[in-house]
Amino acid sequence: MNTLGHYLRFTSFGESHGPAVGGIIDGMPAGLPIDLGAIQAMLHRRRPGSGNGNSTRREDDTIEILSGIYEGHTTGTPIAFMIANRDARSEDYDLMRNAIRPGHADATYLLKYGIRDHRGGGRASARATAATVAAGAMAMQFIATAGITVNAAVESIGGMRGEQEIGEALARARAEGDTLGGVVRCTIHGVPAGLGEPIFGKLQAWLALAMMSLNAVKGFEYGEGFAAAGKKGSESLDHPVALDSALHTEQNHAGGLLGGISTGEDITMRIAFKPIATMMRPIPTLRTDGTPCTLEPRGRHDVCAAPRAVPVVEALAALVIADALLASRLSRV
Repeated sequence: MNTLGHYLRFTSFGESHGPAVGGIIDGMPAGLPIDLGAIQAMLHRRRPGSGNGNSTRREDDTIEILSGIYEGHTTGTPIAFMIANRDARSEDYDLMRNAIRPGHADATYLLKYGIRDHRGGGRASARATAATVAAGAMAMQFIATAGITVNAAVESIGGMRGEQEIGEALARARAEGDTLGGVVRCTIHGVPAGLGEPIFGKLQAWLALAMMSLNAVKGFEYGEGFAAAGKKGSESLDHPVALDSALHTEQNHAGGLLGGISTGEDITMRIAFKPIATMMRPIPTLRTDGTPCTLEPRGRHDVCAAPRAVPVVEALAALVIADALLASRLSRV
C-alpha cells in the first residue's frame, strides 16, 4: 500500500536514512508544462533545518527527474524522480536498535514484518513526505489548468492561534524537551461541481484516506466537521441561492461536498496532528526482548509537526483532486 490514487497514481519509496526517497507518478496527461522551480520551492517549504521548532537536519532536497519529462513537458509515461538524503546521522539512533520508541511505529513494524529499520524510523519517518510534496507539486500544476488551487496554513499549535503565542509555546516546549500538537486548515478553491463518486468513492473519503495516511495525523474533518454534531439542523443547513454549473449557497457548512460529490463551492478541511512522540528528555520504554529500559534524548527533531506538514497537506490534496478530475472526465461521454 505505497500507492495513492486510481487514475493518477503516486507510488513513493525510500527510508529516512537510506540513499534517497522518491516516487513514480503514473497517469499524468502528456503535454503538461512542468515548472521545476515551483516544485523545488514547495520542497523547500517542507525541508528541515529552518524555522522555530523545526529539526536541525540539513537537507537541500534537490529533486532529480529520472523519466517522464522531456524538454519541460510531461510525455504521458511514468514520471520517476528521487531526492537524495545527504545529512542523515544514523549513529544518533544506535541506542534505539534494540529499544522501542513509545508513540512510534517501531513496535508495530516489528510485529508485522519481524524486522525494522531503526534509523530515524525508516519507512515510517516523515522524511518520506519529501517525495509526496514533489509529486503533489506536479499535481498542482495539472489542476491549475482547470483553475483549481490549494492553500493550507497552520491554524493552531498547542491550542494557541496567535503568531506570538505560538512562537512562545514552541520555544517553551523546546526548552522543556517537550513537543506540541497542532491543527492545519486547508481550502481547495475552484473545484468544479461533480468530482467524487457515490458510496465508497466519496471525495471526502479520498481526502480523508490521504490525510490520515500522513505521519502524526490523529483527526480529519471537512466543512463544520465535529462542530456540526453540537448544532441544530437549522444552524448548519446550507441554503441554495443559485444553481448553474455549480450549487451556490449562502454559507458553506458542508465544506463544498454533498453526497460525497463536490458542489462547486470551496472544499474546506482541518487536519489534527498529535504532539511528536520523540522528546528531548528520558523516556521509559521496553527493549525488543521485552525488558524495561530508558531512552536518553538523541537526534534532531521537530517540536511540532504542523508547520512543516502544511505543504504536505497541500500536496496530498492536489494529488486527490487531480485523480478525481481525471475520473470525472471518464464518467461522461
